[in-house]
Amino acid sequence: MNKLITLTIFIAGILFSSCEKNINFELNKPANVLVVDAEIESGKAPTVILTKSISFFSQIDPAIFDSLFVHNADVYISNGTLTHKLKEYNYSLVPGYFAFVYSIDSSSLSTAFVGEFNTDYTLRIVSEGQEYTASTKIPALNIYPDSFYFKVAPQNPDTNKRVMFLKATDPPGLGNCVRYYTKTNSDPFFPGWNSVFDDQIIDGTTYEVQLPAGVDKNKEPKIDSTFFKRGDTVTLKFCNINRATYDFWSTWEFAFQSIGNPFSQPNKVTGNVSNGALGAFCGYAAWYGTKVVE
Repeated sequence: MNKLITLTIFIAGILFSSCEKNINFELNKPANVLVVDAEIESGKAPTVILTKSISFFSQIDPAIFDSLFVHNADVYISNGTLTHKLKEYNYSLVPGYFAFVYSIDSSSLSTAFVGEFNTDYTLRIVSEGQEYTASTKIPALNIYPDSFYFKVAPQNPDTNKRVMFLKATDPPGLGNCVRYYTKTNSDPFFPGWNSVFDDQIIDGTTYEVQLPAGVDKNKEPKIDSTFFKRGDTVTLKFCNINRATYDFWSTWEFAFQSIGNPFSQPNKVTGNVSNGALGAFCGYAAWYGTKVVE
């Protein structure tokens, strides 16, 4: 009987193994889709960066990066009273390579404007025979820090390292959203690893929260990259944003942090640009504060 059972298992194994089949997926070449990175901040001129999407498996080098920028587009921004056509400018990155951005046309200042609190904006882009639109709002500056301060990093042998805490008051009524950035010494402003928050839990309360240092997401994260150091000059940029801006960055950051994780749930970045374009047009009501880390 035991021999019969063993023989049956052996035959079944052969049958099942003979049914194995290699499955090869032929991935279609993705279409080049317009990618929009547009923003307007209180007190500042609008900026719009237009690029083309590339395949997930593409190799990135300076030449490919340079070829992604979209040139000669007609880009218009309106605040409901004035409509201004933006001009394309270039900025040197490294010798021989440039970044391109659309912003206020200095030769046509009669229709130019900067961002204002509690104001709606519309963006219109015409490129390669296609038209794209988006809208955003710079909300009122309802939430801003009562204070921000630094403490010695807990459970860390390096006593020069500091963590930042923020104290603020959220006005009653759900729907308030914020995004924060930090600037250390002469570095640029970088958003936090998780940079956006809403008020589902803190609605109508005064709260204290730790804000890690902003990070450059184009670089490999370092263990101590979210700390500040004693003697640093730190500027906090704390922005009120509308829900669409929150949804875009919340889903973008989730997708960014899920790259390479086979157990992460499916996610789609939620943009606000029409006609199948990727990206978003975002508005920021910004508050700035600077302190030296003691």
